[in-house]
Amino acid sequence: MNVVDLFCGCGGFTLGFEAAGFNVVAGYDNWAAAINVYKENISHPVNLMDLSCVQEASEHIVQYKPDLIIGGPPCQDFSSAGLRNEDNGRGSLTICFAEIVSNIRPAWFVMENVSTIKNTNKLADAKAMLKNAGYGLTQVVLNAALCNVPQKRKRFFLVGRLGVEDDFILPYILRNLSKKELTVKDYFGDEINVEYYYRHPRSYARRGIFSVNEPSPTIRGVNRPIPAGYTIHYNDPVKSLDGVRPLTTKERSMIQTFPDTFRFIGSNSEIEQMIGNAVPINLGKFVANAINNYTKETLSQG
Repeated sequence: MNVVDLFCGCGGFTLGFEAAGFNVVAGYDNWAAAINVYKENISHPVNLMDLSCVQEASEHIVQYKPDLIIGGPPCQDFSSAGLRNEDNGRGSLTICFAEIVSNIRPAWFVMENVSTIKNTNKLADAKAMLKNAGYGLTQVVLNAALCNVPQKRKRFFLVGRLGVEDDFILPYILRNLSKKELTVKDYFGDEINVEYYYRHPRSYARRGIFSVNEPSPTIRGVNRPIPAGYTIHYNDPVKSLDGVRPLTTKERSMIQTFPDTFRFIGSNSEIEQMIGNAVPINLGKFVANAINNYTKETLSQG
C-alpha cells in the first residue's frame, strides 16, 4: 500500500507506518527546518509545499498514486496549550487535509490531531466533506501510554476507508490497547539515569516533577531548566530538588519513540518544537497495525 504523509514534520508518522510494513513514497510539509531533518533520516522524496494551496497540492500529490494518505494538520488552534481559536488560521488546515483527500480519493486516509479537536466546527465540516466523498469514518482518542509509548499523550485519530460503514475499524484499534500504561522505566530500563525529572508546567498551579515509574506527561515543544526558586508542588513526588533535572533533548525524542540513531539538525528551539509536534513513532505504528489486521481479516473473510 503506497502512503503519502502530509504535514509530515520530521517524520514520526512516516516511520510508524514504515515500521508496520507500509510503503511511504513521499512526505509534504511547509516547514523547511523539519524537511531538513526528514531528509537527513528518510530516503524517499519530501516536498516543501504550502498545503493550503489545495488544488496545486492535490495535483502534485496525485503523481505518487497513494492508496493511503496520512497526516497531522498543525494543531495549535485546537490545543489545550493555546487559546483554542479554531478560526485563527491553522485550524483551516484540517479542512485543507479533507479537501486534498476528497480530491484524490485514495482508498484510505488517517488524520491525527490533539484530542480537543473532537468538539470543533472545523472537524465537523471536515467529516461532512469526507463523508460526501464516500468515506466510512472511525474516530477515536488514544492514550499513547496504552500503545507502547511511555507517555500519557492523548491524540485524536480519524481513519477513513472508501465504501464502508462508520466505525469499521474501531474493534481492531480497541482490542490491541494495553491494559496498563507504559512507564518511562518500563520502556528504557536503566537507560535514563535519573529517577525524577522536571517538565516545565503550563502553570505553576500544576506539578513539574515526574517519576520514571509513571508515563511521561505529554512531550511539548519547549524544554526549560528548573527555574530559580521553583516551589515544590504538593503533587510533586519529591521533598527536595536534589538530583532532579530536565530531560535532555535526546531523552525527549526517545520518549516520542524516535530511535537513538535518529539525527536531529537545526537550532535548539526548532529541534525541541519538532520533537514536541511529532507523532510518536510507536503510536503511528499502533494505528497502522490496526489497518493491517483489518485488511487481513476482511480479505480472509471475502
